[in-house]
Amino acid sequence: MRKRSLANSDGNPAPKADRQFVTALSRGLEVLRCFRPRDRMGLSNRELAERTGLPNSTVSRLTYTLLQTGYLLYDEQTGRYRIGVPALSLGFACLGSMPIRDAAKEHMQRLADYAGDGVQVALGARDDHTVTYLACARSEQGMMSLQLGVGSRISLARSAMGRAYIAGCPPEERAEILETLALHHGPERWPGILEGIKDAERQIAEKGFYGNYGDWHEGVHSIAVPFPTPGDANPDLALNLGGPAPFLTRERMENDLAPKLLEVANALRLHAIQV
Repeated sequence: MRKRSLANSDGNPAPKADRQFVTALSRGLEVLRCFRPRDRMGLSNRELAERTGLPNSTVSRLTYTLLQTGYLLYDEQTGRYRIGVPALSLGFACLGSMPIRDAAKEHMQRLADYAGDGVQVALGARDDHTVTYLACARSEQGMMSLQLGVGSRISLARSAMGRAYIAGCPPEERAEILETLALHHGPERWPGILEGIKDAERQIAEKGFYGNYGDWHEGVHSIAVPFPTPGDANPDLALNLGGPAPFLTRERMENDLAPKLLEVANALRLHAIQV
């Protein structure tokens, strides 16, 4: 059994010949996946159609159904939809079904406190062409930090965590990811992004971790390690540590913090095997 199987980023399900695949359900879930934390004012049918690539008429039927079941709320004054409370319960059910997440929190917080001002340590999993944060820890003494929390989505192709995930996943999934990302980013941007992904694979093969110094965001340094999980019931994961470049020099990241991030990953692997 595969650990993940998602619709393509354009909203069209890949397994067209699969009679067990319910296209309407897949499209409804794709509409829900469009909403992001920054969409505070909600999304209109037109915006949802643009994000999913689905026809306006299809999106209208889907939002009507999701509204009737409570998964969406509708603001008549703005003509926009927002995520309803029932969708939140799905997210908490997902987090609650991952014991590794609870085991990671203490290790992550200890590392964040050791790293100091501005540092964030995160655990994440793949969500189509993004990575979603499942757990975060920040330095308690930090005055500055990355403003990312549980549920935040970052680039699979350009972030340290995303590239570490790609390097650590099975060859079949890696080939699928690269094909999807090439279409998503387009022929002009893709060659440069692919070289960054290959560089991450080389670094992880040689050192066990990947260092991203300003390639994701200028002024942000980060390191990451892949964290494949045993069995099919748990998603494969990745761990990262990042923050403002002035506080996290390349030398400190490589020689001090990367070994400690690897220690966290090894401790969690041992926990996963024992559980």
